[in-house]
Amino acid sequence: MQKLLVSIRGSNEAVEAAKGGAQIADVEYPASALGTPYPLNIMATRNHLNRAGFKHMFVSTNIGEVQSVRASACQAALGVAIAGADLIKFGLAEQSLNSAIYLARNIVNTVRKLTPKKKKLYPAIFVDEDMQRFFRVFKDGPKLAQASGADGILIDTFNKLIGKGLLDYCSLKNIADFVKAMHKIKKEAWIAGSITVDDLPGLWNTGVDVICVRGAACAKDKGKGRFGEVQEMVVKKLVETIPD
Repeated sequence: MQKLLVSIRGSNEAVEAAKGGAQIADVEYPASALGTPYPLNIMATRNHLNRAGFKHMFVSTNIGEVQSVRASACQAALGVAIAGADLIKFGLAEQSLNSAIYLARNIVNTVRKLTPKKKKLYPAIFVDEDMQRFFRVFKDGPKLAQASGADGILIDTFNKLIGKGLLDYCSLKNIADFVKAMHKIKKEAWIAGSITVDDLPGLWNTGVDVICVRGAACAKDKGKGRFGEVQEMVVKKLVETIPD
């Protein structure tokens, strides 16, 4: 089943996303591509969802776009897993394929060996033109997933503040081919990057497993774009685009 992930700033927005029918609440700070939250915010979100009757809803989070110190990245991933995240994303910006594989494998192994519950892990790679100097997302993404043992790959945009989205950097065919390559090795394909409600039907048709949104789930009268507030009725309209 294809899933909608809604990025949320805290527990109240998480409940709004859950009431709207989203399957994943992603705890983050929306100032950057993978804005890192406090662990206590992750825990509060998980607890609030449970109390509100949404124990089934997945909680995801991230440890940022750039990993400057390998050991610290492993510690951060372990920390958010313990805090209550079911799904953990970790950005690998400005890393070559070999470097990304090495770090991703260590993060995956750390979380899987040191947490009692099954967690899923997803390297995040970036499609912006300047980022593809380091890493060719569509060619190298499946290689990274396979070699690291990660559960899938997230393709995202790095710079959220210049008015460009995912489809400004790639085509639906690029994404469909990526999905096919990922599914061939039994890995999940996730996408993000200032995706709008109008983008959703075409993107779902690529077969992608998870589409991640923030601004598209926010009420227009509650702030600008991704700095607004997630609202149940807006999320419902997004969920309605998911194919049966």
